[in-house]
Amino acid sequence: MKITLRHALVAAATLAAVFSIGIAAQADQTTDKIKATLQSRIGDADIKSVEKSPVPGLYEVNLGAQIVYTDATGNYLLMGDLVVDTRTHTNLTEARLAETNKIDFAKLPFENAVKVVKGTGARKIAVFSDPNCPYCKRLETTLKSVDNVTVYTFLYPVLSPNSSVKSKSIWCSKYQAGAGEGWMLDHTSPTAAASCDTTAIDKNLKLGQSMNVIGTPTVFLADGRRLPGAVPADRLEKELSAVH
Repeated sequence: MKITLRHALVAAATLAAVFSIGIAAQADQTTDKIKATLQSRIGDADIKSVEKSPVPGLYEVNLGAQIVYTDATGNYLLMGDLVVDTRTHTNLTEARLAETNKIDFAKLPFENAVKVVKGTGARKIAVFSDPNCPYCKRLETTLKSVDNVTVYTFLYPVLSPNSSVKSKSIWCSKYQAGAGEGWMLDHTSPTAAASCDTTAIDKNLKLGQSMNVIGTPTVFLADGRRLPGAVPADRLEKELSAVH
């Protein structure tokens, strides 16, 4: 039988495909084994996925609100933001969390948020904020220097019972935005009685829990990415500019 160049190329492509499938299958077996091992040892953890990390021999374990790392055996766990690309100074853990926890921004229940429009309001962010959170107050100060943005603040009282009291008072205020900013920026306590319908606050708590919002403030950009903590103005401007 005469072997043509075409036959040789087809055979090579077939071998390459089989080889890649074999590698993928081996990787799947490894990650599946790691997941099973960890699930049996930390059964209360909700392991979303296990994947290879950019670091050889290190595997990424996605717990939803947190990413940890393990070896191929699942015997050891590395906690915290330990993977940083020294070439780009990128925190890969934070980048992966932002990617895996992306949301559909347009589907947020904006009717349950306090809305503030600055300038044109063309850019949009959503913020989960606790009235008694010092970092949330720092973010509010930062937002004073950010223009042409619409801020949807979802009151998210998770720190104390008083957080719920303040959230409901802000929500029931005639001018919600003014009451919220008055407290966060000027320490002027909201005075409205919580006599209105405050079910929005309860809905925000359920929503945040479903979205793995475990700390305040948490900022969501219009492209669905999240920024944890009181991000400084320069970074917020950079991230807003990156939204398409």
